[in-house]
Amino acid sequence: MIPVLTPEEMTAVDAAAPEPLDMLVERAAAAVAREAERMLGGTYGRRVVVVAGKGNNGADGRAAADRLRRRGARVVVVDAASSPADLPPCDLVIDAAYGTGFHGSYVAPRSPAGVRVLAVDIPSGVDGLTGEAEDGAVRADVTVTFAALKPGLLLAAGPDHSGRVEVADIGLDVDGARMHLLEDADVAARLPRRPRESHKWQAAVFVAAGSPGLTGAALLAGRAAMRAGAGSVRLGVPGADLALLPLAEMVGVPLPAEGWAAAALEAAERCRSLVVGPGLGRDSRTVGEVRRLLGGASHPAVVDADGLAAVDGLVPGEAPRVLTPHEGEYRRLCGSAPGADRVGAVRALAERTGAVALLKGPTTVVAAPGGEVRFVTSGGPRLATAGSGDVLSGVIGAFLACGLDGLDAASLGAHAHGAAAALGPERGLVAGDIVELLPRWLSHHA
Repeated sequence: MIPVLTPEEMTAVDAAAPEPLDMLVERAAAAVAREAERMLGGTYGRRVVVVAGKGNNGADGRAAADRLRRRGARVVVVDAASSPADLPPCDLVIDAAYGTGFHGSYVAPRSPAGVRVLAVDIPSGVDGLTGEAEDGAVRADVTVTFAALKPGLLLAAGPDHSGRVEVADIGLDVDGARMHLLEDADVAARLPRRPRESHKWQAAVFVAAGSPGLTGAALLAGRAAMRAGAGSVRLGVPGADLALLPLAEMVGVPLPAEGWAAAALEAAERCRSLVVGPGLGRDSRTVGEVRRLLGGASHPAVVDADGLAAVDGLVPGEAPRVLTPHEGEYRRLCGSAPGADRVGAVRALAERTGAVALLKGPTTVVAAPGGEVRFVTSGGPRLATAGSGDVLSGVIGAFLACGLDGLDAASLGAHAHGAAAALGPERGLVAGDIVELLPRWLSHHA
């Protein structure tokens, strides 16, 4: 996992460093100069323009300029506060105008056509905490950031403005980071392998989802759980005729249209986790049954979609719960949209409910009640298809059944879900495709 620090946390890490500031600046400058040389394909005779501000970010840029001059580059340093609207002809622009502590708006000078831009720490004009940026903010091809990622590089407009991001180690201690970005290797390192003497009940999942005429979500969640490693899936759809459903390897559990929680609890007794909510409906009677199911179960549970309507009536339990809202569901849960500070929003939901909270989006943010946060960027536009969230709930349910805690199940499940989708076609991917791609990705990475 790659550490992520807020601008405020990064300032504290800088202040706690045993080395003097000028040494840290030189290390940062060396990292920027190395990347500049790679982007230029060499330095001798190349023309570089550095846009430098007054703070530490500008100091990094000026020190990098000195290094590039010593390597034979022709470097012009432009003061960010009085830069021209158009930069002079060059082979590379280095943006060192403003760093992660910047607030407000910034209109960057125009780079010559076709010239690439290297940003120092974060593209100037991008908010280091939220990733928000106005139209004038720098759009970099590469960003060299120091010691840890910043939320602004991962959220909102940040990824579009940052280009490829390189994290440079400059000797700062970031072991205390409470936020991390997941990588493929984290799934392999944390997802348990099936023991040799496994049997189907060791990772069994009970899915309570769907309703008459709305069974697609339930089937997607159940099939995803099977493909993500569940040994058995028992599927209950209140009021539905199970004979009409293509259950395949899943076991159908008849549930009455009303008062179904007791039957669901009995059927789920031997299972290791629950998936509750997709397609259930949100009428008051259904909400009551969801509360009775979750309140009476000792299983870890992922609560998604319609099941989220029952969250406010639940008392935090010992078994982990994972809530997986998209923005609209978050608004219904909390009374307002997540806002620009998505990290703060997800942390607040986790603290209020005592559950792991997963806020879906281009960058998914997952928070535990204690404040630990994980970012997932494996997904993309492919996931913007009906039913992909139902697939995610099934994956998380399977990972809970395999023994992962709520934070690991939610974050690793979201990563595997997005990475599997990336194996599919860029256009025309549907949720059912993700289900079938999961075993291929997990077989190679877990």
